[in-house]
Amino acid sequence: MTEQSFYVGVDVGTGSARAGVFDRSGRLYGIGVQPFETWNPEPDFYEQSSDQIWDAVVAALRAALESGDVDPAGVAGVGFDAACSLVVLDADGAPVTVSRSGDDDRNVIVWMDHRATEQAAAITRGGDDVLRYVGGVMSPEMQTPKLLWLKQNMPQVWQRAGGFFDLADFLAWRATGISARSLCTTVCKWTYVASETRGAEPGWRAAYFEAIGLGDLAEEGYARIGSAVSAVGDLHGPLSEEAADQLGLRAGIAVAVPVIDAHAGGIGLLGTDVGDGEAIDLSKRLALICGTSTCHMAVSPDPRYVEGVWGPYYSALLPGMWLTEGGQTATGALLDHVIGSHHRGEELAKQAAHRGVTVHDVLNEQLEQLTASLDFPAAATRDLHVLPYFHGNRSPRADASLRGMVAGLSLDDSVDGLAVLYLAAIQSLAYGTRHILESLNGAGYAIDTMIATGGSAHNDVYLREHADATGCRIILPKEAEAVLLGAAMLAASAAGAYSSVAEAMEGMSGIRHIVEPAGGAVGEYHHKKYAVFKRMYDDFTAYRALMA
Repeated sequence: MTEQSFYVGVDVGTGSARAGVFDRSGRLYGIGVQPFETWNPEPDFYEQSSDQIWDAVVAALRAALESGDVDPAGVAGVGFDAACSLVVLDADGAPVTVSRSGDDDRNVIVWMDHRATEQAAAITRGGDDVLRYVGGVMSPEMQTPKLLWLKQNMPQVWQRAGGFFDLADFLAWRATGISARSLCTTVCKWTYVASETRGAEPGWRAAYFEAIGLGDLAEEGYARIGSAVSAVGDLHGPLSEEAADQLGLRAGIAVAVPVIDAHAGGIGLLGTDVGDGEAIDLSKRLALICGTSTCHMAVSPDPRYVEGVWGPYYSALLPGMWLTEGGQTATGALLDHVIGSHHRGEELAKQAAHRGVTVHDVLNEQLEQLTASLDFPAAATRDLHVLPYFHGNRSPRADASLRGMVAGLSLDDSVDGLAVLYLAAIQSLAYGTRHILESLNGAGYAIDTMIATGGSAHNDVYLREHADATGCRIILPKEAEAVLLGAAMLAASAAGAYSSVAEAMEGMSGIRHIVEPAGGAVGEYHHKKYAVFKRMYDDFTAYRALMA
């Protein structure tokens, strides 16, 4: 089919590359998925290969075209998004190792890698003005602590490196040969300042890099981290002949300025029209992108500084708007851990595989039977409580050193016991979202609506507990693959099908379903559980103080 134009969104997450082919209305025609490898050589170290990731992108995109029966000649643009992992290349574009193994193929420090915890803490103690834009605390998930770790621990790598890329920028470079960076990635993860602040022009802050021990990057004119930065929604460049041959597309088509994966989800979600005839009020909306981790994205016309929450980031999601970004480091990963580490986990996984469903589906069915006689399903966890900080807290505690807790355990190792623990873990994640919402609303937002996407957005129990625990309605968009759609919206904007990202958001999105909070006795129950949730943090910090 060449009579209409198509736009491809490519999303590279924590463990796989995914591609979706959309038309101008946002209809999905085909999708492809290709996994890639992650190495975990020691605790808190996570490494990947940029060559493997690019090969996965090629396979996923070709599979998407094939599954949708889309003629590549009809594709007018490509948009990339990716997890905010750090890619290291030499001056010729070849991979440079980030691994103690010395294997150059392992040249990506994954976003969730916490090897730079000490470096992040040192940067926070320095108190530089750029910390105003990350909630006052530098996270080891961001890029400058990781760069500092490399310089301090692998000086030979630091000398060999010709370029440091956010993964999304690497993909755009592979597609075009153009090394400009995205305003989204640099502002959100690299301390680039996109707005005039305190008398200084937008741009990199040399004093910051000098203060933390990375002054050589400033002396080089930021050539290795991006001397040119492009706006979200713009054209990054034309697809190169080499990349076109690999991807099976026409050379010269538009490649959009890339974004971080969660931010693509924000683009794909925040413009969703609920069909009530009222104008969209972004101050009341939050994009909930729930996968391995969860991101909470909100935008405002003015900067809103929230302690322990990333941002405000100017024009990082929508041009002219300020982005506030909350998050939970481990959500889908936490549920997988709770299930997989339980005595019955392997048994349920085999049962799910035999039936062709997910283990979450099996547990949800178990919960439905188990809670049938209760006043409401959430009541099953009255005496079982979870603090979900198993991999630290991203916001609003902003403390990667925190750890999780479970209170109320018994000797019950049955499937029912696992089902209740799973429910308690989901509730704990919902309380984490409620905590983030309280922080945002206390800083000027009035959020009462969440628009959700990601793997957990297919989980009815997850959605129900989040709506009931937060008191917010949850909108499920017409297109469940909202992250891919967001990347395709960027492609459509870059290709000229829409005049702006905002126009593409309006033209390519729609609503599928709304989950309303129960309120009443259910809401009161969650209010009490939320008090326990906050008390568990206090208890944990008290235990830590006793052991200091």
